Amino acid sequence: MAQWAVVLSPERFEAERLYHHETLELTATGARPAAGDQVLVLAERPDPVVVALGRVGADGRVAYTRRSFDAPLPAAGLDVGGGFGPVEPAAFQAVVDRLPAPSDARTWLVSVDLPIEADSPAEAVRLFWSYVRELGPRELPAFVSPSGDELAMQAFVLGEEANLDPEEDDED
Repeated sequence: MAQWAVVLSPERFEAERLYHHETLELTATGARPAAGDQVLVLAERPDPVVVALGRVGADGRVAYTRRSFDAPLPAAGLDVGGGFGPVEPAAFQAVVDRLPAPSDARTWLVSVDLPIEADSPAEAVRLFWSYVRELGPRELPAFVSPSGDELAMQAFVLGEEANLDPEEDDED
């Protein structure tokens, strides 16, 4: 089993951070990891950071085993020329040891509320999904709270916590 690292393009990093994906397709050419090999997934922000760990499946895709998109780790000591390549076992293990262990999932309430004018409830639902698809995470805030603690609700835009209180903006 070998260890590899891949650096995501800025566009791919944004897609991986905003939408949950089970796997990552490796598009680099040249030497490729084999099934069972481990892969560190990096992003440049502007310095390289580690955002995930995965294992290559029989289909050649990297299945995520740990994710750290919300709290990336500095990728110091990793030299991945060309954005994709093998990593020395000691350097690889040093990064893996710093990745947070998977934790137990908890239940979250997530909502997107839109006022929609429509002729019927069914038409309102169709318009809702059209707006969600059209506007997406760039323009629509998603409201998130732990189940059972709705008063802790936070707004997120582009996968980041956002302050949507216009009164607080006026105080600046």
